[in-house]
Order: sequence, then C-alpha cells, then structure tokens
Amino acid sequence: MTLSHHQFSEIAAQFGTPTYVYHAETISKQYQLLTAAFVDQPVKIFYACKALTNVSILNHFKSLDANIDCSSINEVKLALYAGFPVEKVLYTSNGIGFDEIEEARALGVTINVDSLSNLKKFGEKYGRSYPIGVRFRPNIMAGGNLKIATGHDKSKFGIPIDQLEELLAIVQQYDLCINGLHIHTGSEIKDVDVFVKGIEVLFDIIPYFKELTYIDLGGGFKVAYKKGDAVTDIPLLAKKVGEAFANHPNPNGKPLEIWFEPGKYLVSEAGYFLTEVSVLKQTKNILFASVNSGFNHLIRPMFYESYHHITNISNPTGVEKNYAVVGNICETDTFAWDRKLNEIREGDLLVMANAGAYGFEMSSQYNSRFQPAEVLVKDGQYHLIRKRSDFEDLLRNQIILP
Repeated sequence: MTLSHHQFSEIAAQFGTPTYVYHAETISKQYQLLTAAFVDQPVKIFYACKALTNVSILNHFKSLDANIDCSSINEVKLALYAGFPVEKVLYTSNGIGFDEIEEARALGVTINVDSLSNLKKFGEKYGRSYPIGVRFRPNIMAGGNLKIATGHDKSKFGIPIDQLEELLAIVQQYDLCINGLHIHTGSEIKDVDVFVKGIEVLFDIIPYFKELTYIDLGGGFKVAYKKGDAVTDIPLLAKKVGEAFANHPNPNGKPLEIWFEPGKYLVSEAGYFLTEVSVLKQTKNILFASVNSGFNHLIRPMFYESYHHITNISNPTGVEKNYAVVGNICETDTFAWDRKLNEIREGDLLVMANAGAYGFEMSSQYNSRFQPAEVLVKDGQYHLIRKRSDFEDLLRNQIILP
C-alpha cells in the first residue's frame, strides 16, 4: 500500500468516509513506466480518461505532458477545460449521434469514427477538409471478462474488418482524408501477442490508406489485483511492437506514429476506497461486515466480479477471520465474500485497493445516498478535489410540481 495507515486515518478524520483517495505520485510512476519503455519509438500515450475524469486528475496528467483519449463529447470538454491543447485530445466515438461528431469537429480535436453510417455523414458534410481516423473491429477475442472484451466478432465496437470494401467505397466517394487506423481488443490483456495480432490485422489494410500518420492500438494493459497476479509485460510489449513495425515499414512512405490509450493501467493502483464498518452481523455460517457504502459507490465487484484487496487499517495485527464485506444498499452488494481479514470491529476503517479506475466514475446516488468525496494526495498533502454530495444534490435538477 503506497499510503500509510496513518495517512488514511488522517484523511478519514479530516474528510469523513466513504472517500476515494488518489496518490498523484503513483499516477506519475505508471505514466513514466510506459513512456520509458517506448522511449526509442514514435509512441504517444493517451490517458483514457473514462477511467477517472476528475478535473484535478486531468490537470495532473496535463502536467506530465500526456495526451488524452475521450469517449464522449463531455469528456472532450472536460479535457479542454483542464487545459489540454486540442492537438493532444483524441475523441473516439461509439455508436453516437452525428451531432456529437459535429461538435468534436467544431472544437478541433482528433476524431476516430466507428461506423459506416457516421463515416458517410462525415463525408457528406466535410469531405476531405478535416482528416479523421477510423476504428476497426479486428475480430480478436481478448480480455479477462466478456463484459470488457471489445474486439471480438460479436462486439458493438468499431467497423468490422470484413466491411473494408464498403468503407473504402465511402472514402473514395467523398474523397476522405483518413489519417489514422484504430483498434481496441479489450481490457485486462496479459498476453502481449494479442497486440501483435492486432497489428498484423492492420498491416493487411494499411496499404489501402495513403495518408496515414498514426496507428492506434488502444489500451487494455493488465494490472495486478492480488500478490503474484500476472500483468502486461510492458518492456516486452515495447520490444514486440518495435519489431513488428520494423519488419513492416509503411508502404506509403514515412514511419507511422503508434498510439496507446491506457486508462486503468495509469490510475487503478493509484486509487483507494476508504470506508467505515457500520454493523457486524454473525449468522449461522457467515460473519458479515457491513460498511457505509455499497455498489452505488463501487460497482466493480458486482458488475465485473472484480477483486479489490481489503485492509483493516484500524486493527492491522488482529487475529484473522473470514468475513463477507457487504454494503448498505437495498440490493445484494458484496465487496468480498469469504475474505480473510484482520479482526473487524464496528467503527474500523477498511481500505479497498485498486479503486482508481471505474470507481467513483461509475458511482451513483442509488437509494438516494450521497456520492463520496474524492481526495488527492500530492507531495504528502491532502487536497479535497470533490466534496461529498449532500441533500441539495439529490434535489438538483428536479422540478417540484405545485
């Protein structure tokens, strides 16, 4: 655990619980690991901000000179609000109305289009006046869970590779300038050869596009949730990607930039979810530890069956017992089942690790409960970067009839 038990206790005392806590230096370390691995290659790293969009986090990435990948027009606007220059902002659309693409075009950011329908609309309105990228579906199965696999042959994402002929007809009809090809196969990818397979798919179609400047390989790097977990071998990935492009130079001339879009890899291990135990309930077979949160704050265990390491920072030397750590939502909301933890008492503070990605970002006010606060720890200082919601937030935007 990067932060100490004492620091978590101080944060709980100052800001209350439940609270998301992020460590800026861990984000920096993860970003530097990536950039160092690809230092000799024409690689650009785009933070996939759907993982965590708090503007203070975006500001931190801007300070690292990172680029940013957005999956909605509002993420684009947040990136620009945080000060990212338009040339560092990438917008990859996904089944959206064309008006969102029009707005992205007006803002001047890089656009990847993921459907023949929107590609045709783009051609009708803009022709070759604005270069764009296209997202292909490579028909490759990858990722640790079907819910986060995006490149297989039943996925909604991207233009199926077998529709290349139709795509080329649209490009020719409207004289489009296609300057990038994009694929993304999934998340939790341990085998770097998956990326190589994706590159091989792209090598077959690169010759059809004479104005390419970049190849976007997406993200999906695996992080460790448990001690000994396999992770994506980034130096090996860099080696294999370099070899692949060296063996397949761009037949159209100049070398292509290689883009990656990691999200979870950059922020997951930097984030923690700090909760307090409200109730202990011993039943015939199960000892429940109920915390002051639920899947309305951290949905990943219920949604993805994800594992989050849990530490009892209030009693770290207590005798270990098996617990079901559950929430206070009027649904089944289990964070951990049959988990061995140091003895838990009511009022103890529990910290859930790997909570930086898709934690607060997927939270809600279900059961009319408040969303948690967010705190950034930077240079040893605690900064409140989102206050806890309150009753006024529950009523916000509601219209009360007389």
